[in-house]
Amino acid sequence: EGSDLPCSPSNESSQTLSAGEMYLFDTGGQYLDGTTDITRTVHWGEPTPLQKEAYTRVLMGNIDLSRLVFPSNTAGGTVESFARRALWEVGLNYGHGTGHGIGNFLSVHEWPVGFQSNNVPLVAGMFTSIEPGYYRDGEFGIRIEDVALVVEAQTKEKPFLTFEVVSLVPYDRKLIDLSLLSPEQIQYLNSYYKRIRERVGPELRRQQLEEEYKWLQESTKP
Repeated sequence: EGSDLPCSPSNESSQTLSAGEMYLFDTGGQYLDGTTDITRTVHWGEPTPLQKEAYTRVLMGNIDLSRLVFPSNTAGGTVESFARRALWEVGLNYGHGTGHGIGNFLSVHEWPVGFQSNNVPLVAGMFTSIEPGYYRDGEFGIRIEDVALVVEAQTKEKPFLTFEVVSLVPYDRKLIDLSLLSPEQIQYLNSYYKRIRERVGPELRRQQLEEEYKWLQESTKP
């Protein structure tokens, strides 16, 4: 409302896609048992070194916040910079929030959960998105968005919290520069991929989606 942008795609305003560029798709749906909001960025050709580094650093931020352990009742704004640290190290940043509450069959962006200074403290049972990004005007955009559940962390001292990522979608391997990742980040990725295989693989088999099953196995190799 109040925007000059078209509300639906048209041949006049839409860009023609090619294999030589990055493609960011922000997807989601409303289901009886929950709401999804998942963003993935892919490249169908050969990414440039900058695209690869920027993507990897966005992924590092997503992982660092997702695996963070923090005290109960910590405000989201207190931990938000963990998603930006890897970008900040090389002078990159993004100009939007790091996440928002997810409604269960309600609003996709649900107040008051999130990582801004005016959001409520995080407590177990909340769902939030975790979605760092990087955007270069007129060239490309990157965002990696997952839905995460705030859960109790397995620490000696209670109560501490962490996140359990419930989106089960692989990242684009072609865009990941492994040399930038720490052993802990690689370990996180491998356990995430194992979880995707164990939970999504059997369902694809059950639906006899063999092509999709092969793609999943290839995309979740350690």
